[in-house]
Amino acid sequence: MITRLHAMYQRSRNMLIFLVVFFLAVTITSGIITVIQSSHITGEELVLSGTYQCNYGGNSILLSATTWILGTVWEALALYLAARVAIKHFRERLSTGSIIEDCFTVLIKSHVFYFASFAAVASFRISFLSPNLPNGSSEGDELYYGVSLISALLQMFLLGPRLVLSVREHSTKLVADYDEATGMTTIAFREHAPVSIDGGV
Repeated sequence: MITRLHAMYQRSRNMLIFLVVFFLAVTITSGIITVIQSSHITGEELVLSGTYQCNYGGNSILLSATTWILGTVWEALALYLAARVAIKHFRERLSTGSIIEDCFTVLIKSHVFYFASFAAVASFRISFLSPNLPNGSSEGDELYYGVSLISALLQMFLLGPRLVLSVREHSTKLVADYDEATGMTTIAFREHAPVSIDGGV
């Protein structure tokens, strides 16, 4: 995300320093909270009918939600910075009358999907602070918790890489369109093809 925002702001050194410092502050704070959270977890081993089970306990919902709040603050800042530069870019394009889809437009489209999905996942995770949500004793509570975990995994391992793939897909499309427009054909090279070499080099 830092690299994308840095590129959107025309590789501004001040913006890079701001983003790195803010990201490090959020990450270090979240790491410290996670260490504190893990020190409050207790575990015990139970033997029931010849099977071993581990039972973990501890009330760290507030600390867990705090790390999600910090992550949401970082994402909200990234959304604000991306939206600010996107509005500026679209104003410039409207004044010139250009409607060609450029790489910047693809960045904005992928950011919108990413931020909307992140907002949904963050609201799931932060809702655990609500006093209206019971302590997980019913099947509905367990289902809600399971859906929030699955959505968090999808957000981490599907949406993040999708940001990178959307720009690569656009770049590949541009190269294919360029090759098609100029009438270039792809040259395939054979492996281990015999090559004659002249001795008079």
